[in-house]
This record gives sequence, structure tokens and C-alpha cells, in this order.
Amino acid sequence: MIPLGPPGARPRVGHNRSVEIEGADALLAEVTEKYSEFLNPGLARLLSFAGFGVEARAEGCYVFDHSGRKFLDCLGGYGVFSLGHRHPKVLEAARAALDTMPLSAKVFFSKPMADLAEKLAEITPGGLKFTFLCNSGTEAVEGALKVAKAFDGRPKVVSTEGGYHGKSMGSLSATGREKYRAPFYPLVPEFVHVPFNDVQAMEEAVDNRTAAVIVEPVQGEGGIHVPDISYLPSVREICDRNDALLVLDEVQTGFGRTGRMFGMEHSGVVPDLVTFAKALGGGVAPIGAFVGTREVWERTFGPNPLIHTSTFGGNAMACAAALAVIDVVTEERLWERSEKMGARLIGGLRNVRSQLPDLIADVRGLGLMIGVEFAMDDVAEICIGQMLKRGVVAAYTLNNSRVIRFEPPLIIEESQVDMAVNVFGEALDETQSLVSAVMGDVSG
Repeated sequence: MIPLGPPGARPRVGHNRSVEIEGADALLAEVTEKYSEFLNPGLARLLSFAGFGVEARAEGCYVFDHSGRKFLDCLGGYGVFSLGHRHPKVLEAARAALDTMPLSAKVFFSKPMADLAEKLAEITPGGLKFTFLCNSGTEAVEGALKVAKAFDGRPKVVSTEGGYHGKSMGSLSATGREKYRAPFYPLVPEFVHVPFNDVQAMEEAVDNRTAAVIVEPVQGEGGIHVPDISYLPSVREICDRNDALLVLDEVQTGFGRTGRMFGMEHSGVVPDLVTFAKALGGGVAPIGAFVGTREVWERTFGPNPLIHTSTFGGNAMACAAALAVIDVVTEERLWERSEKMGARLIGGLRNVRSQLPDLIADVRGLGLMIGVEFAMDDVAEICIGQMLKRGVVAAYTLNNSRVIRFEPPLIIEESQVDMAVNVFGEALDETQSLVSAVMGDVSG
């Protein structure tokens, strides 16, 4: 490990500095080679092309790489680091659990699990009451889909084009991009995909064979698409009319990300099942959950309480971290900060767009879940690399590579928002120059 000084420390000079640089370069080469040989050669090439180094440590809104460079994290682990990196209250809670019993023996009652389930019932709206705890978003979706199918024994699930619910077999069946689905056919049968934010298409797809509709309050990986305010209420009504369950995927939108505690609160819709993960672990412990109504739980778990289980789900350390996350978000009302900082960031990005309207097609989002869509392919990837050179981390959305996402920690400061906007503008200027040069070479 290359020793790093405190944030803002001046680099050493002379011979020692040369040794440090050589050591950092050697570390990067070593890790890149191991990725290529033992992990994922394609990913190694992608990260190298974009200019990413080896992450060494992180604090608050910043990540430091192997060479000591400091980066403002505007990706936030795809929504994981809502409280920033290494939040002290979450670390304290996790350490306390680590010192007592971090993993459950599974046959005894668990107080941390019971406390977290009680807290989730308290903060989720309507009749959402019972919780199943797992380890990730895709596991939460898998469980929710199983429960939905068991509820009435119906076979069909309706989801949306561009939606993202995970990459395990069941959740992948609901995910709405062919690029990720096609290599694994046949998937789980009777999944139907309809356009997002299209009530008529949903009306035509849902029938008396439909177990559930699964949809995101805001499409994340689809390109940060915010639906009309009437969309989710209409989907709720269609489900009710056909006795189908409504599953809301809040894996990315939950816990303050969109300017409300939950994305569903913008429309006032309460689902029969809701899935959580990402921010719930506070960037310290992986945890996922799905929460449902008493009727759903009694119909599914009543006949067999072990019909769905998880070895590591609900472990004490993850539950302790999650409880601390909820306390911080509620005590500091971070959804309000998300709304305020999000408005500032969207305003700044739209100002950049006004100066380069031919390059940027749209800027959209809710709270600190924001997407910038480019007017042509491959530009987002170039711009991400240019931002990284200037010390800001971002990434494009998995189901729409024309869209750069901005999902920084909810604790981001105004000065950091302004820095992100300025860096984006500078990166875009250079990106435009590169694109113009390439286009000129092609036309010539």
C-alpha cells in the first residue's frame, strides 16, 4: 500500500517523490494485471481506458487513489454512499456489532434484525409492515417477485423497458434491456415489458394472469427518467382493478435520494411490496430488504415460514449500520438537503447545456438523482474521462450509455456542487473539441 498523506497535504519532492511515483505506478500495474488475469479482462480495459486508478481510501464526499489524487465522488457508488464515505455514526454502529456478534447463528431471535424491521415499518408509508432482510438489491427483487407469484399463484409479471432490477435470473427477467438479457435465454417465463411512463401500454399488459407489476419511481439505469405525476397512481389503479400486486423498486431512490425519504412519496402511491438496498447499508455493510403488507406476508409465509430464507441476510453488523443510516437521514432530514442541493446542481448543469445545446439533449432528475443526456453516442464516455482528469467521478447509466448520472452523497456542500458543475463544463469543452476533431478527420 502506498502511504498517503492527509487531504490537502503537499506532495513530497525530490528523490523520495520519485520513489513514491514509481511505487504508485507499480501498484497500478500489479492490480490491473490481476484484474486481467483473474477477474475480468474486459473490465480492466474499460477502467484503464477511462483513466481510473486503484482506490486507496475515502472520506466524506472524496475518494483518494493509489497516487494520492483526490476525487469528488459524484457517482456515490451508484447510490450507495448517500451519507458519504465512512460516516462516523455508521462506522461506530458497525464496530459495536463486530465486537459482539457480527453474524447471526440463525436459530436464535436477533434483536438488531427485529429493531430494523420495526424501524422500516415505522418509516414506510401505508400498510407496509413486514420485512425480509437480504444482502443486495437483486436479492430483494428476487424475493419480492417470489412472494408476488406465491400470493395468488399467478404466473405473469409486467415490468418496463429500460427498467433495471438486477442481474440474477429472476431480477434479470424483469430488467428491461436486451443487451443484458439475451445471452441468458431462456429466462423466467411470462415477463412482459412495456414502455415506461405509458399508462395505455400498462393497461393493455395487465390482466387476470398478472401476479405483479414492478416499476421504479424514477428509472435509474434507464437514464434517470422521471414519470408524469399521474403515472404511478394510474399503475396502482390498474393493479387494483386486476387484483395484481404493485412492487416498487426503491433500491436506488430510497432514503432521501430524490428529495423525499422515498421516491413513492412524490406521487403518494403505496405499493404492496417495496425493495430497498444501496443506501440502506450506509456504504459500510451490504444489505437489502423487501417490505410488504400483512396480507402479502400471511398468504406467503403463513403456510411455510421458511419458504424464503437467507444465510447472511439480516446479520447484526448490517442491521446496526442500517439503523444508524435511518437515524442520520431522519435526524438531519437529508431528503431536504437532497432537494436543495439537487436544484442547485440541476440548475448549474442546465446552464452548461444552454451554452452547448447541440451536444446535450437534456438535463433531468429529482433531488440528487440527476442525468445528463448527450445527443450522440460515445460522448458520455469521453466526457467521463475528461471529468476524471479534473478530479470528479461520474459514470453513465447501464441501460442508456448516452446519459451521465450525478448521484453524489446527500451531504455534498454548495461549493462541491459548484465544483462539479465547473468541471463538467470544462470537460465538455474539451470533449467537444475532441469530437469536432474526429468528425473533421472523418469528413476529410
